[in-house]
This record gives sequence, structure tokens and C-alpha cells, in this order.
Amino acid sequence: MSRLITPQALKELIVGGGELALLDVREEGVFSDGHMLYACPLPLSRFELSILDLVPRRATPVVLCDDDDGLSARAAAALARFGYSDVSVLDGGLPAWAAAGFVVFSGVNVPSKAFGEFVEVNYHTPDISAEDLNQKIIDGVDMVVLDSRPFDEYQRMSIPTGIDVPGAELVHRVHDLAPSPETLVVVNCAGRTRSIIGAQSLINAGIANPVVALRNGTMGYKLAGLEIDKGRDKRALTSTPEGTAKALEAAARVADRFGVQFIDQATLENWKAEREDRTLYVFDVRNPEEYDAGHMPGSLSAPGGQLVQGTDQYAVTRNARLVLIDDNGVRATMTASWLLQLGWRDVVVLDGGLEDVDLENGQHTSDVAGLDDADAKSITPTDLQAKLEGGNTVLIDCGKSLAYHKGHIAGAWFAVRSRLAQSLEKIPDADLLVITSDDGLIARFAATEAASLTATPVQYLEGGTAAWADAGLALVSGEEHMADEPEDMWLKPYDRSTGIEEAMNAYLDWEIGLVDQINEDGTTNFRLFD
Repeated sequence: MSRLITPQALKELIVGGGELALLDVREEGVFSDGHMLYACPLPLSRFELSILDLVPRRATPVVLCDDDDGLSARAAAALARFGYSDVSVLDGGLPAWAAAGFVVFSGVNVPSKAFGEFVEVNYHTPDISAEDLNQKIIDGVDMVVLDSRPFDEYQRMSIPTGIDVPGAELVHRVHDLAPSPETLVVVNCAGRTRSIIGAQSLINAGIANPVVALRNGTMGYKLAGLEIDKGRDKRALTSTPEGTAKALEAAARVADRFGVQFIDQATLENWKAEREDRTLYVFDVRNPEEYDAGHMPGSLSAPGGQLVQGTDQYAVTRNARLVLIDDNGVRATMTASWLLQLGWRDVVVLDGGLEDVDLENGQHTSDVAGLDDADAKSITPTDLQAKLEGGNTVLIDCGKSLAYHKGHIAGAWFAVRSRLAQSLEKIPDADLLVITSDDGLIARFAATEAASLTATPVQYLEGGTAAWADAGLALVSGEEHMADEPEDMWLKPYDRSTGIEEAMNAYLDWEIGLVDQINEDGTTNFRLFD
């Protein structure tokens, strides 16, 4: 029986200042329809893949939330198996929270999105309309358009003439991109938050140029009936010595204004030794390519702009210690300044960054919790192909619904892992069930669980759908054989197949309305600096 906590007691924990990991274990699409402000989405369907990175200290107080539908109890049992010792379940789930009169928020990354609106309202961040920007492009005005999103988002759609400079890179690169103080600097993102934060970053850094945010970003540009670009590859990845020197001067001004603190390597080692008592996140805020080329062992890649944009996806334990690392301090300082304004207290920059550190390269590989207990039998793509062609075999895809829509094995049924018991009732009888997912990991867990739900033999596809495609076997697109609703993901407006403009308008209205909601909620601790 899980330990229960009332909504009132949970709210006291949220504002109490101690460490707390508040995990919403429903599917992301369900979460986006309504959740608590500081709840972090960690669906039970993918729980094992990231819990050890997101909540690294197993004595952390953890509170689980669901729709009072039993998901939290299942997650609590899993956490107990993984060694977590302080786990509670919100009594009555989100319905009880709402019934207690507390605010329910929709959307994702809400604390950061609300903070962006808070910044615009309180710092009066200047902006420019899509129509005015377009006219300036036509007139050849001396300006640069800097897109503050990660490169993959920039490539999907961007403003004409735009250059990709993700959020934390702006102060680092702007002096080379706009060397004349007369050049207008326009910062954009998809919607509002990263445009506002990016523009205000340059203003806070004291650059001489006029700076504005593109009002409503690329979505606003498209909604104005203007043409956007797709597939562009113009990036700012390096700086001249002169540009770097100016960026360092700007970062020093920001550190002084916002009280950014620095620690040395010895202090970091002491904090690492205290990880059983205090949660520690060590984030490398450079571009992912730089992280892959060489990073401090044990650090996680968290590009600075994205860390500010979606802190709840990286630092799940509130009031933990955050150590930020880069090569020269510019990006780490800018990121730290925003996290301090977001209300994080123990945020510091590692002085000297990666100097005198034995670096390791490659992407971070997360430890998967409970993998040894997932003992289902596997099947290779070649053997599965033969089974599908010659036997009564049914394939279930427990991967992400968006990936399923774009490409899945012909005949596969889509199902959400956490609701597999209900999906099995809709799937035809078979002599063999095979479960797949994006890379096979979720399928391995799902197959182990499915074996306890049915008398039919169950296997999982080794390497998942990716291995099937790598073997040269065909995929099909579409949404055939849906055994469950595709509620596992929150779709960006431009990820939708229909109603894109309506979704864009609704999204922008939602962002603007967050300021009033956070005022009503009363649990934020955003900070203003003179």
C-alpha cells in the first residue's frame, strides 16, 4: 500500500523550500490537458528509461500524481524496486488537487513558459510584429535575425534571413554577427518564450545594438500570411577572439548584476561526495555537438537555452544543486542568470569550466532502471519477418505515436504500454505476440508485463523498429490498427496533420494567459532584479 499525501500537505511541500520531485506519471498528452504547475511529466510507459538521470538521489522525497486511476501505485512499486525510499502518492490524484481549489495548468514546460511572460511584463522587453519585420527584410534594413531554438527546430521552419543561434549562444556569438552597434538584432523562436528570453539576454548583457523579440515567433509570422523558410542550415558555431572578448565582458556584467556564483573544482568534488544528502545536477550547457566531442565525465548535456526553456525536463528535483559547465563561462553565466530569476537558489558556474579535466566523448547513455528484471525473450527482425509472413503472429508497437504515424511495421497495432491490459482486449487472438518500440527497450519491458496478462507466448523485437528499418525491411506510414488513443505525446501545433493554424492561435493565447494563472496559483518564486 503506497503512502498517501493530501493536496494541502503537498502544496506545503511545494512552497516549503526543501527538495521535492513531483512526478506526473500519466501520458504526456494527458498531462498537457491538465496538471500541477511544478509537476514533471514522467509517463509510466517510459519510466525506467530516465528516472535515474532525472531523480538521481534515491532518498529524494518523491510525490506521484495520476488521475486517481492506479498509475501512481504502479510507479510507487517500481520506485521501491529501484531503491527509492521516500515515495508518496497524491491522494485522489489530480482530481483531488482541483477539488481542493488549487490551480490546474494545461500545456508543457509551464513554469518556464509562464516565466517568459513574466519577464516581458516586468522588463518590458521590446518586440516587433511579423509585418514590420517582413517590411524591413524587403527594405534591406541593417539587421540580423537570430533564431534562438535548437538546430533541428530551426530547420523545420525559420524566418527568411534567420541564423540559428540557440538561446545561451546569443551573447557568445552576437558581437561577430552584428559588429556594428547600429545593426538591429531580432530574436525569434517558434512562439514567444525563447524570443523574449533571448532578446532580454542581449539587453541584460548590455550590448550596444537595438534589440527586439519577434512577437509570436515563427508561428506569428506564418499566421500573418508570410512565407517561412524550411531546411535552412545557417548556424553560428564559432566566435572570433574579438567577439569572445566582448562576450566575456558582457557575461561579467551579467554575473555582477544577477549575483551569479562560481565554484572551483575542489568544491564540485566535495558536492559530489555529498550526493547522498543533496541532489546534484552537473549540466554542460554548450551545443550538443560540443558535448559529444568532449565533456566532463558524469555531466549531462543541457544546452543553456533549452535548460531555461524546459527546466522541468532536466532538473526534476526542486531545490537541488545545479552546477553549470561550458568552455569559457559565457554560456554558463547567462544560463545561471536566468535560472536564478526563475527562483532556483543553488545554481553555480564551474570556474575554469573544462580546463584540466580528462574529457570523455560521445553521447550520454542513461542507466536503465530495472532492466535485469525485464526477462522477455527476443526475436530478430529476420525471424519476425518470417513469423509475420507464415504464422499467426500479431505485432504490437508500444513506441511513440508520432513515430508510429511516420513509419511502422505493416500490420502492427499501436498501444500505450501503461494501458496494455486494455489494449490486449482489442487485439486479435494469435499464436505469438511480438512487441516492438522505437529501439526495443520499452518493448522489452512491455513484453515482460504482457506475459503476465495473457497465456499467449510473448516476445519483443530486438533493437525495435529501428533495427527492422536498418535491416532494410519496409515501413508504412499512417494510423492503422490503433488499439489505444495516441495520448502519449503532446504535439506542437506544427506537428499536427490538421487544424494547424487554429492550434497555433490557441497556443499563443495560452502562453499570454499564463501570467494571470501563476498569480492565482501563488507557488512561483520568480525573482526580479533592478
